[in-house]
Amino acid sequence: MDDKLSIRINIADRYYPLKIERKDEEKIRNAARLINEKVLQYKQKYIDKDAQDFLAMAALQYVIKVLDLEERNAIEPIMDEIQQLNSELDSILEKE
Repeated sequence: MDDKLSIRINIADRYYPLKIERKDEEKIRNAARLINEKVLQYKQKYIDKDAQDFLAMAALQYVIKVLDLEERNAIEPIMDEIQQLNSELDSILEKE
Protein backbone atom coordinates (compact mmCIF):
# COMPACT_ATOMS: atom_id res chain seq x y z
CA MET A 1 0.00 0.00 0.00
CA ASP A 2 1.29 3.46 -0.92
CA ASP A 3 1.51 5.45 2.28
CA LYS A 4 2.31 8.72 0.49
CA LEU A 5 0.16 11.80 0.95
CA SER A 6 -0.06 14.85 -1.30
CA ILE A 7 -0.33 18.11 0.62
CA ARG A 8 0.15 21.81 -0.02
CA ILE A 9 2.24 23.78 2.46
CA ASN A 10 2.02 27.56 2.73
CA ILE A 11 5.32 29.23 3.57
CA ALA A 12 5.55 33.01 3.44
CA ASP A 13 2.38 33.30 1.35
CA ARG A 14 3.55 30.80 -1.28
CA TYR A 15 2.18 27.31 -1.67
CA TYR A 16 4.39 24.27 -2.15
CA PRO A 17 2.99 20.88 -3.18
CA LEU A 18 4.66 18.00 -1.38
CA LYS A 19 4.33 14.25 -1.55
CA ILE A 20 5.19 12.99 1.91
CA GLU A 21 4.96 9.98 4.16
CA ARG A 22 1.62 10.07 5.95
CA LYS A 23 3.41 9.73 9.31
CA ASP A 24 5.37 12.96 8.64
CA GLU A 25 2.38 15.20 7.92
CA GLU A 26 2.04 16.69 11.40
CA LYS A 27 5.79 17.35 11.65
CA ILE A 28 5.89 19.06 8.25
CA ARG A 29 2.84 21.20 8.94
CA ASN A 30 4.30 22.17 12.31
CA ALA A 31 7.60 23.11 10.66
CA ALA A 32 5.78 25.32 8.14
CA ARG A 33 3.83 26.96 10.98
CA LEU A 34 7.06 27.72 12.88
CA ILE A 35 8.67 29.20 9.77
CA ASN A 36 5.62 31.38 9.12
CA GLU A 37 5.62 32.58 12.73
CA LYS A 38 9.30 33.53 12.49
CA VAL A 39 8.75 35.28 9.15
CA LEU A 40 5.87 37.24 10.69
CA GLN A 41 8.09 38.30 13.60
CA TYR A 42 10.69 39.61 11.16
CA LYS A 43 7.99 41.35 9.05
CA GLN A 44 6.80 43.22 12.11
CA LYS A 45 10.34 44.18 13.13
CA TYR A 46 11.83 45.10 9.72
CA ILE A 47 9.26 46.85 7.56
CA ASP A 48 11.55 47.75 4.64
CA LYS A 49 12.62 44.17 3.78
CA ASP A 50 11.03 41.61 1.48
CA ALA A 51 9.90 38.03 2.05
CA GLN A 52 13.21 36.59 0.79
CA ASP A 53 15.06 38.48 3.54
CA PHE A 54 12.66 37.22 6.19
CA LEU A 55 12.98 33.63 4.97
CA ALA A 56 16.77 33.90 4.94
CA MET A 57 16.83 35.23 8.51
CA ALA A 58 14.42 32.53 9.69
CA ALA A 59 16.48 29.81 7.98
CA LEU A 60 19.67 31.13 9.56
CA GLN A 61 18.13 31.15 13.01
CA TYR A 62 16.81 27.58 12.70
CA VAL A 63 20.05 26.21 11.24
CA ILE A 64 22.00 27.75 14.12
CA LYS A 65 19.69 25.88 16.53
CA VAL A 66 20.25 22.63 14.63
CA LEU A 67 24.03 23.09 14.72
CA ASP A 68 23.91 23.80 18.46
CA LEU A 69 21.91 20.61 19.02
CA GLU A 70 24.27 18.56 16.86
CA GLU A 71 27.24 19.90 18.79
CA ARG A 72 25.60 19.09 22.11
CA ASN A 73 24.69 15.58 20.96
CA ALA A 74 28.26 14.96 19.77
CA ILE A 75 29.57 15.68 23.28
CA GLU A 76 27.13 13.47 25.21
CA PRO A 77 28.50 10.08 24.05
CA ILE A 78 32.01 11.21 24.93
CA MET A 79 30.89 12.32 28.38
CA ASP A 80 29.15 8.97 28.92
CA GLU A 81 32.31 7.11 27.99
CA ILE A 82 34.42 9.28 30.30
CA GLN A 83 32.04 8.61 33.18
CA GLN A 84 32.20 4.87 32.52
CA LEU A 85 36.00 4.94 32.44
CA ASN A 86 36.01 6.99 35.62
CA SER A 87 33.81 4.40 37.32
CA GLU A 88 36.10 1.61 36.19
CA LEU A 89 39.13 3.47 37.54
CA ASP A 90 37.38 4.04 40.86
CA SER A 91 36.58 0.35 41.03
CA ILE A 92 40.21 -0.64 40.35
CA LEU A 93 41.53 1.86 42.90
CA GLU A 94 39.15 0.57 45.58
CA LYS A 95 40.50 -2.97 45.11
CA GLU A 96 44.07 -1.91 45.75
